Amino acid sequence: MPAAEVKSEDGPIELGDFGDNIDVATFEQILEMDDDEDEREFSRSIVFDFFQQADSTFDKMDENIEKKDLAQLSALGHFLKGSSATLGLTKVKDHCEKIQHYGAHKDETGTRDEPDAEVCLDNLKVSIAQAKKEFKVVERLLRRFYHDDDE
Repeated sequence: MPAAEVKSEDGPIELGDFGDNIDVATFEQILEMDDDEDEREFSRSIVFDFFQQADSTFDKMDENIEKKDLAQLSALGHFLKGSSATLGLTKVKDHCEKIQHYGAHKDETGTRDEPDAEVCLDNLKVSIAQAKKEFKVVERLLRRFYHDDDE
């Protein structure tokens, strides 16, 4: 069955249904590597590996919030930012960039220093929650795209 023919809340979807959650041009570059457009084994493996990677990274972020380890949170934000950018997951990438900046004692743009660690931690908590929320949105979209609603 091709990537998507039926549009509904739970059915398969097409690239155009991603909205501003996923940069289609970037994601299409991943799809171009598939040998079979129906199976999409290559891109599917990359995307589903990312799901596991993101879940694991969010768990590590939660642990490091408890430890108040800003440097590690910055590193985790940077790591997940790169992975999400590769797939075109724009909103996830943007929140991870903020996590990277806050962990480095900066404002959300990374241009101004923020010496107060508690302010950084508060900002980190908000940005991590937003990143998780956006991740769940794209995870659902991509599972539908790959005909895998097994959340």
